[in-house]
Amino acid sequence: MGKLNTSQTSEFCLEGRFLEYAIADGYKLKGLVLGTAEGECYVKLGKHLRSNFVGKLQRGTWLEIVGTKKYSSKTGEFQLKAERVMTGREDGEAYITPQEPEIIPPAKKTTILMCQKSDCMKRGGRELCQALIQQLSDRALDERVTIKATGCMKNCKGAPNIIMPNKTRYSGVKAAHVHALLDKHFGKVILKPAVSITAATCSLAPV
Repeated sequence: MGKLNTSQTSEFCLEGRFLEYAIADGYKLKGLVLGTAEGECYVKLGKHLRSNFVGKLQRGTWLEIVGTKKYSSKTGEFQLKAERVMTGREDGEAYITPQEPEIIPPAKKTTILMCQKSDCMKRGGRELCQALIQQLSDRALDERVTIKATGCMKNCKGAPNIIMPNKTRYSGVKAAHVHALLDKHFGKVILKPAVSITAATCSLAPV
């Protein structure tokens, strides 16, 4: 007779009615006890499933469990571990018990700072602002990048002045430089067809 490979694992699918929770140390949920055609059966829950079942199952609920089983030489039985649990509705339709959704915080907007003083605006700042807004829109970056107005940057002779998100300061920036500037800081992209933006659109968000 061949020797049983005690390290071998395989998949299983089990159906039965929920009887009770298996609790360790008085409070730790470890698994479920099911009533099946062969009798009572203990199934260990994967850690990613445990929080979904605390106090949520009623005795007698029909369950279908899919997971892996491994032979234990100590007990001479297979140990079952659930990876997916489906509960049966009254109409017989099964659905997968959902896990708690992960809450992802909204991405923080990146900011380009631009001097709003009249000297900067007269020295090409308005045209630069329009070009930035247009290019950010064309690159679909307008939802991620905000242009904010600042006070004087103390370099009026080098106007217009801007500070990019990585704190790099640029002086004497022209509208024609915007394409290369955004390529450098946000990567090269294939631009979508441009939509003309008038001077009235160029309003900077306050700091």
